[in-house]
Amino acid sequence: MMNSMTAYAQAEKADEQRVVLVEIRSYNSRHLDIALRVPHGYAALEEKIKRLIEQKITRGRIEVTLKIIETSDEAYAFEINMPKAKAYYDSLVQLKDRFNIHSEIPVALLVTPGGVIKPAEIDRDIDACWNVVESCINDGMDDLVVMRKQEGDFISQDIIHRLELIESGIDRIERESSGLLSHYQKHLKDRITILTKGLVDIEPERIAQEAAFLADKSDISEEIVRVRSHIEQFREFIHSTEPAGRELNFLLQEFRREFNTIGSKTEKANISHIVVTVKSELEKIREQLQNVE
Repeated sequence: MMNSMTAYAQAEKADEQRVVLVEIRSYNSRHLDIALRVPHGYAALEEKIKRLIEQKITRGRIEVTLKIIETSDEAYAFEINMPKAKAYYDSLVQLKDRFNIHSEIPVALLVTPGGVIKPAEIDRDIDACWNVVESCINDGMDDLVVMRKQEGDFISQDIIHRLELIESGIDRIERESSGLLSHYQKHLKDRITILTKGLVDIEPERIAQEAAFLADKSDISEEIVRVRSHIEQFREFIHSTEPAGRELNFLLQEFRREFNTIGSKTEKANISHIVVTVKSELEKIREQLQNVE
Protein backbone atom coordinates (compact mmCIF):
# COMPACT_ATOMS: atom_id res chain seq x y z
CA MET A 1 0.00 0.00 0.00
CA MET A 2 1.29 3.42 -0.90
CA ASN A 3 -0.09 6.49 0.88
CA SER A 4 1.02 10.06 0.38
CA MET A 5 1.99 12.01 3.49
CA THR A 6 0.58 15.28 2.12
CA ALA A 7 -3.15 15.89 2.56
CA TYR A 8 -5.79 18.20 4.02
CA ALA A 9 -9.19 17.60 5.58
CA GLN A 10 -11.78 19.37 7.69
CA ALA A 11 -14.95 18.36 9.52
CA GLU A 12 -17.73 19.85 11.61
CA LYS A 13 -20.05 18.34 14.22
CA ALA A 14 -22.57 19.79 16.66
CA ASP A 15 -24.88 18.85 19.50
CA GLU A 16 -27.30 20.87 21.67
CA GLN A 17 -24.51 22.63 23.57
CA ARG A 18 -21.61 23.15 21.19
CA VAL A 19 -20.25 23.23 17.64
CA VAL A 20 -16.93 21.51 16.94
CA LEU A 21 -14.75 22.25 13.91
CA VAL A 22 -11.46 20.58 13.03
CA GLU A 23 -8.83 21.23 10.36
CA ILE A 24 -6.16 18.59 9.73
CA ARG A 25 -3.04 19.06 7.63
CA SER A 26 -0.53 16.33 6.86
CA TYR A 27 3.09 16.86 5.76
CA ASN A 28 6.23 14.83 5.11
CA SER A 29 8.11 13.54 8.14
CA ARG A 30 10.39 10.59 8.89
CA HIS A 31 8.26 9.72 11.93
CA LEU A 32 4.75 10.33 13.25
CA ASP A 33 4.75 13.88 14.59
CA ILE A 34 1.45 15.25 15.93
CA ALA A 35 0.95 18.95 16.64
CA LEU A 36 -2.35 19.97 18.29
CA ARG A 37 -4.01 23.33 18.79
CA VAL A 38 -6.96 23.07 21.17
CA PRO A 39 -8.99 25.86 22.82
CA HIS A 40 -8.19 27.05 26.33
CA GLY A 41 -9.77 24.78 28.91
CA TYR A 42 -9.73 21.65 26.73
CA ALA A 43 -6.17 20.45 27.23
CA ALA A 44 -7.54 17.20 28.69
CA LEU A 45 -8.61 16.20 25.17
CA GLU A 46 -5.10 16.24 23.69
CA GLU A 47 -4.02 12.72 24.61
CA LYS A 48 -7.31 11.26 23.43
CA ILE A 49 -6.99 13.04 20.08
CA LYS A 50 -3.43 11.78 19.66
CA ARG A 51 -4.54 8.20 20.27
CA LEU A 52 -7.23 8.55 17.59
CA ILE A 53 -4.67 9.79 15.07
CA GLU A 54 -2.18 7.05 15.92
CA GLN A 55 -4.81 4.43 15.07
CA LYS A 56 -5.05 5.73 11.49
CA ILE A 57 -1.62 7.17 10.62
CA THR A 58 1.86 5.68 11.07
CA ARG A 59 4.08 8.36 9.56
CA GLY A 60 4.02 12.08 8.75
CA ARG A 61 3.57 15.38 10.53
CA ILE A 62 -0.09 15.87 11.45
CA GLU A 63 -1.23 19.37 12.42
CA VAL A 64 -4.68 19.56 14.01
CA THR A 65 -6.55 22.78 14.77
CA LEU A 66 -9.61 22.24 16.95
CA LYS A 67 -12.28 24.88 17.53
CA ILE A 68 -15.12 24.48 20.03
CA ILE A 69 -17.95 27.02 20.04
CA GLU A 70 -20.14 26.67 23.11
CA THR A 71 -23.79 27.54 22.42
CA SER A 72 -25.48 26.95 25.81
CA ASP A 73 -26.35 29.82 28.20
CA GLU A 74 -24.16 28.28 30.90
CA ALA A 75 -21.09 28.19 28.67
CA TYR A 76 -19.89 31.69 29.55
CA ALA A 77 -19.47 33.55 32.83
CA PHE A 78 -17.57 36.63 33.98
CA GLU A 79 -16.27 37.85 37.28
CA ILE A 80 -15.57 41.35 38.59
CA ASN A 81 -12.34 42.38 40.24
CA MET A 82 -14.02 44.46 42.94
CA PRO A 83 -10.84 45.88 44.58
CA LYS A 84 -9.61 47.06 41.20
CA ALA A 85 -13.02 48.49 40.25
CA LYS A 86 -13.32 50.33 43.57
CA ALA A 87 -9.84 51.81 43.29
CA TYR A 88 -10.60 53.02 39.79
CA TYR A 89 -13.96 54.47 40.89
CA ASP A 90 -12.31 56.34 43.79
CA SER A 91 -9.80 57.80 41.35
CA LEU A 92 -12.62 59.02 39.09
CA VAL A 93 -14.39 60.60 42.08
CA GLN A 94 -11.22 62.48 42.97
CA LEU A 95 -11.03 63.80 39.41
CA LYS A 96 -14.65 64.99 39.63
CA ASP A 97 -13.98 66.84 42.88
CA ARG A 98 -10.73 68.33 41.61
CA PHE A 99 -12.25 69.75 38.44
CA ASN A 100 -15.80 70.38 39.73
CA ILE A 101 -17.40 67.88 37.38
CA HIS A 102 -21.04 67.22 38.24
CA SER A 103 -21.95 64.49 35.73
CA GLU A 104 -22.49 60.88 36.72
CA ILE A 105 -19.69 58.32 36.30
CA PRO A 106 -20.91 55.90 33.58
CA VAL A 107 -20.54 52.16 34.07
CA ALA A 108 -18.77 51.86 30.70
CA LEU A 109 -16.00 54.09 32.04
CA LEU A 110 -15.56 51.86 35.07
CA VAL A 111 -14.85 48.75 33.00
CA THR A 112 -12.39 50.50 30.68
CA PRO A 113 -9.19 49.35 32.44
CA GLY A 114 -8.30 45.74 31.61
CA GLY A 115 -9.00 43.14 34.26
CA VAL A 116 -12.01 44.78 35.95
CA ILE A 117 -14.30 42.29 34.20
CA LYS A 118 -12.76 39.07 32.98
CA PRO A 119 -13.98 35.60 31.96
CA ALA A 120 -14.54 33.23 34.84
CA GLU A 121 -13.22 29.69 34.79
CA ILE A 122 -16.01 27.22 34.09
CA ASP A 123 -15.92 23.52 34.83
CA ARG A 124 -16.21 21.94 31.39
CA ASP A 125 -18.03 18.66 30.91
CA ILE A 126 -15.09 17.08 29.09
CA ASP A 127 -16.79 13.69 28.72
CA ALA A 128 -19.86 15.18 27.05
CA CYS A 129 -17.67 17.37 24.87
CA TRP A 130 -15.49 14.42 23.90
CA ASN A 131 -18.40 12.59 22.26
CA VAL A 132 -18.72 15.37 19.68
CA VAL A 133 -14.97 15.97 19.34
CA GLU A 134 -14.27 12.25 18.81
CA SER A 135 -16.87 12.02 16.05
CA CYS A 136 -15.51 15.18 14.39
CA ILE A 137 -11.88 14.02 14.56
CA ASN A 138 -12.81 10.60 13.19
CA ASP A 139 -14.62 12.14 10.22
CA GLY A 140 -11.70 14.46 9.52
CA MET A 141 -9.14 11.67 9.79
CA ASP A 142 -11.19 9.39 7.54
CA ASP A 143 -11.24 12.10 4.85
CA LEU A 144 -7.52 12.68 5.35
CA VAL A 145 -6.76 8.97 4.94
CA VAL A 146 -8.83 8.86 1.74
CA MET A 147 -6.93 11.83 0.31
CA ARG A 148 -3.57 10.34 1.28
CA LYS A 149 -4.61 7.09 -0.42
CA GLN A 150 -5.66 8.88 -3.61
CA GLU A 151 -2.38 10.78 -3.78
CA GLY A 152 -0.54 7.54 -3.02
CA ASP A 153 -2.24 5.83 -5.96
CA PHE A 154 -0.92 8.49 -8.34
CA ILE A 155 2.58 8.07 -6.89
CA SER A 156 2.45 4.28 -7.16
CA GLN A 157 1.36 4.46 -10.81
CA ASP A 158 4.28 6.75 -11.59
CA ILE A 159 6.75 4.48 -9.77
CA ILE A 160 5.40 1.35 -11.47
CA HIS A 161 5.94 3.04 -14.84
CA ARG A 162 9.52 3.89 -13.89
CA LEU A 163 10.11 0.32 -12.70
CA GLU A 164 9.11 -0.86 -16.16
CA LEU A 165 11.67 1.51 -17.68
CA ILE A 166 14.32 0.19 -15.29
CA GLU A 167 13.37 -3.41 -16.13
CA SER A 168 13.69 -2.58 -19.82
CA GLY A 169 17.09 -1.05 -19.10
CA ILE A 170 18.35 -4.14 -17.28
CA ASP A 171 17.17 -6.30 -20.22
CA ARG A 172 19.25 -4.15 -22.57
CA ILE A 173 22.25 -4.28 -20.22
CA GLU A 174 21.99 -8.07 -20.12
CA ARG A 175 21.95 -8.26 -23.91
CA GLU A 176 24.87 -5.86 -24.23
CA SER A 177 26.95 -7.81 -21.72
CA SER A 178 26.39 -11.23 -23.31
CA GLY A 179 29.41 -10.96 -25.66
CA LEU A 180 32.00 -9.70 -23.19
CA LEU A 181 34.56 -12.44 -23.94
CA SER A 182 34.72 -11.73 -27.69
CA HIS A 183 34.61 -8.00 -26.95
CA TYR A 184 37.72 -8.21 -24.74
CA GLN A 185 39.54 -10.50 -27.19
CA LYS A 186 39.07 -7.99 -29.98
CA HIS A 187 39.90 -5.09 -27.66
CA LEU A 188 43.18 -6.75 -26.56
CA LYS A 189 44.22 -7.55 -30.12
CA ASP A 190 43.54 -3.98 -31.23
CA ARG A 191 45.46 -2.52 -28.28
CA ILE A 192 48.47 -4.82 -28.82
CA THR A 193 48.55 -4.00 -32.51
CA ILE A 194 48.51 -0.27 -31.78
CA LEU A 195 51.19 -0.46 -29.06
CA THR A 196 53.56 -2.77 -30.95
CA LYS A 197 52.78 -1.43 -34.42
CA GLY A 198 52.24 -5.02 -35.48
CA LEU A 199 55.85 -6.05 -34.75
CA VAL A 200 54.98 -8.46 -31.94
CA ASP A 201 52.80 -11.47 -32.42
CA ILE A 202 51.04 -12.66 -29.23
CA GLU A 203 49.84 -16.22 -29.00
CA PRO A 204 46.04 -16.49 -29.40
CA GLU A 205 45.89 -18.68 -26.27
CA ARG A 206 47.45 -15.90 -24.18
CA ILE A 207 45.03 -13.33 -25.56
CA ALA A 208 42.12 -15.68 -24.86
CA GLN A 209 43.37 -16.20 -21.30
CA GLU A 210 43.66 -12.45 -20.61
CA ALA A 211 40.32 -11.79 -22.25
CA ALA A 212 38.69 -14.45 -20.08
CA PHE A 213 40.21 -12.84 -16.98
CA LEU A 214 38.87 -9.41 -17.94
CA ALA A 215 35.46 -10.83 -18.84
CA ASP A 216 35.24 -12.59 -15.48
CA LYS A 217 36.29 -9.42 -13.66
CA SER A 218 33.61 -7.47 -15.54
CA ASP A 219 30.89 -10.07 -15.10
CA ILE A 220 27.68 -8.38 -13.93
CA SER A 221 25.36 -11.37 -13.95
CA GLU A 222 25.03 -11.36 -10.13
CA GLU A 223 24.13 -7.67 -10.13
CA ILE A 224 21.52 -8.26 -12.84
CA VAL A 225 19.94 -11.07 -10.81
CA ARG A 226 19.80 -8.87 -7.70
CA VAL A 227 18.29 -5.96 -9.62
CA ARG A 228 15.53 -8.20 -10.97
CA SER A 229 14.88 -9.42 -7.42
CA HIS A 230 14.70 -5.81 -6.17
CA ILE A 231 12.16 -4.97 -8.88
CA GLU A 232 9.90 -7.81 -7.77
CA GLN A 233 10.24 -6.79 -4.13
CA PHE A 234 9.43 -3.20 -5.03
CA ARG A 235 6.22 -4.30 -6.70
CA GLU A 236 5.28 -6.49 -3.74
CA PHE A 237 5.73 -3.60 -1.31
CA ILE A 238 3.72 -1.25 -3.52
CA HIS A 239 0.76 -3.67 -3.51
CA SER A 240 1.06 -4.75 0.14
CA THR A 241 -1.63 -3.85 2.68
CA GLU A 242 0.81 -2.11 5.03
CA PRO A 243 2.61 1.25 4.61
CA ALA A 244 6.01 0.53 3.07
CA GLY A 245 7.75 3.88 2.63
CA ARG A 246 10.76 2.96 4.76
CA GLU A 247 11.20 -0.43 3.07
CA LEU A 248 10.98 1.15 -0.38
CA ASN A 249 13.61 3.73 0.53
CA PHE A 250 15.93 0.94 1.68
CA LEU A 251 15.35 -1.03 -1.55
CA LEU A 252 16.07 2.09 -3.56
CA GLN A 253 19.49 2.35 -1.92
CA GLU A 254 20.16 -1.26 -2.92
CA PHE A 255 19.12 -0.44 -6.49
CA ARG A 256 21.60 2.41 -6.67
CA ARG A 257 24.36 0.26 -5.24
CA GLU A 258 23.84 -2.45 -7.89
CA PHE A 259 23.82 0.00 -10.77
CA ASN A 260 26.90 1.78 -9.42
CA THR A 261 28.66 -1.59 -9.44
CA ILE A 262 27.45 -2.36 -12.96
CA GLY A 263 28.69 1.03 -14.15
CA SER A 264 32.12 0.57 -12.54
CA LYS A 265 32.59 -2.99 -13.89
CA THR A 266 31.77 -2.45 -17.51
CA GLU A 267 33.84 -0.73 -20.18
CA LYS A 268 31.19 -0.82 -22.89
CA ALA A 269 29.88 2.65 -23.69
CA ASN A 270 26.38 1.39 -24.46
CA ILE A 271 26.01 -0.14 -21.01
CA SER A 272 27.35 3.00 -19.36
CA HIS A 273 24.75 5.09 -21.18
CA ILE A 274 21.96 2.75 -20.07
CA VAL A 275 23.19 2.91 -16.46
CA VAL A 276 23.07 6.73 -16.55
CA THR A 277 19.47 6.62 -17.85
CA VAL A 278 18.42 4.10 -15.22
CA LYS A 279 20.00 6.13 -12.40
CA SER A 280 18.01 9.14 -13.60
CA GLU A 281 14.81 7.10 -13.17
CA LEU A 282 15.95 5.98 -9.72
CA GLU A 283 16.42 9.61 -8.71
CA LYS A 284 12.87 10.41 -9.80
CA ILE A 285 11.61 7.46 -7.74
CA ARG A 286 13.61 8.74 -4.76
CA GLU A 287 11.90 12.13 -5.03
CA GLN A 288 8.49 10.46 -5.09
CA LEU A 289 9.29 8.25 -2.10
CA GLN A 290 10.02 11.31 0.04
CA ASN A 291 6.27 11.79 0.14
CA VAL A 292 5.27 8.17 0.86
CA GLU A 293 4.11 6.95 4.28
